[in-house]
Formats: sequence, C-alpha cells, structure tokens
Amino acid sequence: MSEQTTNDRRPQQESPLQTERGTTTIQDGVVSKVAGIAAQEVDGVRMGSGGTSQAVGSIMSAVPGVGGGSESRGVSVEVGEVEAAVDLSITVEYGRTIHQIAEAVRSNVIRRVENLLGLRVTEVNITVNDIFFPQEEHQQEQ
Repeated sequence: MSEQTTNDRRPQQESPLQTERGTTTIQDGVVSKVAGIAAQEVDGVRMGSGGTSQAVGSIMSAVPGVGGGSESRGVSVEVGEVEAAVDLSITVEYGRTIHQIAEAVRSNVIRRVENLLGLRVTEVNITVNDIFFPQEEHQQEQ
C-alpha cells in the first residue's frame, strides 16, 4: 500500500507545473481551447454538432463577447493540479473511418495538452454526434 502511495505522488513531484520555485495553474478554458484546436488539426474533423447549430455557433462566435469560440465548442474538461480529462463531441467527414479518426484525435489532443500545458492527460473520451459533407459546406458558404 505504501508503494502505491509513493507511485501516486511521483507524477505530482515530476510535474513541470509544480516546482520548488512556485506553482503554475492552468484554467479549464485554456485546456478546452488547446484540446479543441488539437482535435480540429485532424483532417476530416469539426467540433460540436453539425447542421444548423454549427452555423449558429459560427455566427455567435464572431460576435465580440458572445461566443466562446469555435475551438472550445464541443469540449468539456476536468482539470486538476497536474492532470486533465477531456470529453470531446465531434463531427466527422462522411467517408472517413470513424475509429481511426477518433484515435488520431485522441493522440493529437494528448500530445498537445501534455506538451503545451504540462498537464498529464488521463483520458480523452470522444462522442461522434454527426457527419458532414464537405460539398454542402462549400455551397452554404457561397
């Protein structure tokens, strides 16, 4: 039992966020934005739900002080002192292999959050709630 306690404390002691010279705290919103951007870096992924709500979200995020930004829409996080858990809700391009896209998103989110923020990611849960057709997006923009 005491060995397990030592192992549980080791990541906290090795965290770049907790040093002998002080502690760095990362707010939930920062983790949400980094995770959302990282998810969208994977080709064929959009954040949040598709259709009308995505269009409304894009319009609202363009209004200063109203929208939270598209990069954090569809992202929920739990952030501790040295660890974070991420829940993502994504839309995937039709024709893509969903389990491969989900794994690519998971890997990229973990890599970005750990490298950029110094938090250890304990889990990334992904919900695919819609698919999109790139042709339709181009038609709606015109």
